[in-house]
Amino acid sequence: MTSIRGRVAALLGAVAVLTGSTLTGPSAGFAAAAALPGGGAGGGGITGQAPCPQAPRFLCGTLTVPFDHSGATPGTLGLRVAMTGNSAAPRGDLLFLTGGPGQPGIPMIERMAARLEPVLEDYRLVMFDQRGTGHGALQCPGLQEDMGSSDLAVPRRQSVADCAAALGPDARHYSTADTVADIDLLRRALGARRLTLDGVSYGSFVAERYALAHPARVARLVLDSVVPQQGFDPLDLAALPATARVLRAACRATGCTTDPAADLAATVRRYDNGARLLGALTGYEFVDPDYGGVPEILHEAAAGRPEKLQEFFEFVHRQVDTAPAGELSQGLHAAALCADSRFPWGTTDTPVAGRPAALEHTRRRLTAEQTWPYDAATATGLGSMLVCLHWPRQQVPPAPPQHQRLPDVPVLLLGGDRDLSTPYELLYEQAELTHRPQIVIVPGAAHSVQNRAENPAGRQAVHDFLLR
Repeated sequence: MTSIRGRVAALLGAVAVLTGSTLTGPSAGFAAAAALPGGGAGGGGITGQAPCPQAPRFLCGTLTVPFDHSGATPGTLGLRVAMTGNSAAPRGDLLFLTGGPGQPGIPMIERMAARLEPVLEDYRLVMFDQRGTGHGALQCPGLQEDMGSSDLAVPRRQSVADCAAALGPDARHYSTADTVADIDLLRRALGARRLTLDGVSYGSFVAERYALAHPARVARLVLDSVVPQQGFDPLDLAALPATARVLRAACRATGCTTDPAADLAATVRRYDNGARLLGALTGYEFVDPDYGGVPEILHEAAAGRPEKLQEFFEFVHRQVDTAPAGELSQGLHAAALCADSRFPWGTTDTPVAGRPAALEHTRRRLTAEQTWPYDAATATGLGSMLVCLHWPRQQVPPAPPQHQRLPDVPVLLLGGDRDLSTPYELLYEQAELTHRPQIVIVPGAAHSVQNRAENPAGRQAVHDFLLR
């Protein structure tokens, strides 16, 4: 593990940024928040405006939204909002949407402002903590301990039960449809006729769903590390075969002499650990998009020497897959995915008792072509699937028509060729439902291209697209 550990000290800052816990230093060219009027033009619906405590160059306030947008359940939520000071920006408001689901936005405002600085004379940058995140994070301690920042880690069944019991029937009010309704209230509070949306990972899905629900309210879209508008695939059938492509590309880039895809397939057959392997590889892309040391580890494991593989699992869990709820709420993650997604058994409105049989039926029908270099047990044994397998039955929001196209506005789709979280195959799937998509695939980049890629081509493409 020496080769992996040697990379970590320089890269842990990037991992912290993934979870929203790092703020970078100031950059020139921003108006001080203290110089802005407390209830700036168009911001009357955002109360308590003042310099952000941890980023005083920006203005923070609170947007009050109904807990239940239908009005059937009383109560409100206060969502924290942060923005740059350019309320009269000629191109209007640029709303940046973070991922997860479960990440807050406020801790990322300074980082993303630095990434987007070339466009911020033309746009006012806005970020907010989506419902159930940040200071208002849904708390499920057992699930948080089991999954941390991972989508794929397998939780204890008791942790799922405890989380579902803690959230109760209110869990259904933390779907993407609720966040979409919150965003339209934010738009009105900002005094904006239309929004430019820039979403990363789950944030791209939120942006797409907002554009489908409010097509006249969208000026343009940046979709980074794309989750298609149909939503998360709990079987992860894009990532399974994409692993072979990604590992072989990384191998060529680093000059390794083995076939990591074949060794991965042999390791899964030998140890029946596909779900754990996919989870660890997906986590490790945030440390090193070249997957340095991984081919050698897989080669040894395939030959019957799994000691370094076990160290690798422990390393990824310790260094990458741990996060408190304030950085990525697994309670919100579970509530949103279980409300939004379609599973082998249907939706979360399906009775719980029949779900395991439907999942087993799907497992038996999966082919090697669909799952290689993993197996069918990998596809049906991933953490987010298992969370929702036993999630209590609840009413789910209606989804837009499956093949509805995004509104005819400019759309940039951005991906990295080393991304296992949202492989670029998903980006092309979304492009089929997009008018005249502009597509940029960044070589050597993994997940969250704007935020994390060393190659600046993706960020430059965003700047050019937003200023065109």
